Amino acid sequence: MPAKILVVDDDDLIAASVVAHVRAAGHDARQSADAATAEHEWRTWRPDVVVLDVRLPGRSGLDLLRRHREDGDGTPVVLLSGLGTVDDRIVGLEVGADDYLAKPFDARELVLRVEALLRRGAVAVEPTPSRITVGKLTVDASDRTAVVDGDDAPRRAELAPREFALLQFLALHPGRSFSRRELLRRVWGWDFGDDSTVMVHVRRLRAKLEADPADPQILINVRGAGYCVAAPAPSEEHSA
Repeated sequence: MPAKILVVDDDDLIAASVVAHVRAAGHDARQSADAATAEHEWRTWRPDVVVLDVRLPGRSGLDLLRRHREDGDGTPVVLLSGLGTVDDRIVGLEVGADDYLAKPFDARELVLRVEALLRRGAVAVEPTPSRITVGKLTVDASDRTAVVDGDDAPRRAELAPREFALLQFLALHPGRSFSRRELLRRVWGWDFGDDSTVMVHVRRLRAKLEADPADPQILINVRGAGYCVAAPAPSEEHSA
């Protein structure tokens, strides 16, 4: 079945190119040039994936995305932006984007990313425990928090969705290291993407959880292998 792809960009040349490539790949596509039109199409046409520019006339693409996520709308979104720094990408991802592409981009690559999101949506998600405890770390899905039992007092942190997904995945596999590329694919389902995004999320998690982020004891870097949640010492209780 062809998928429905909503392309939201006020640059007509870019939008028309994306729409043409989406249709050539066998999917249906519609184009919106502003947030108001996109809002109507999103709610009435119910696209399978939205390709959304950050900068739109009147209201930003980030505001539009934020509202839909607050309403519980989980439609996959590929965010487009002329701002290409890692922190700019993190802002979009934390608002709720599923992927991010900096302009200028190849429309063929964008179609591949859209189809990767469509495949990801068709794969059943493995059940995950609501609470995971590894040594002094407890990750709780009920309120998306992490708690570290410290010597003085527990450190409790509320986590952004992608921070939580990363920490939860690593806590499910204590002591096992994963490369940035593996984490992009296995945690967020991205076949493409800048793997420095993982590094930024790790840095933010350490700032929230580690007593000394410069000397991490929980979320550690294994030279040449990637990142892992440290396995508990034999004397520490571990439950999953």
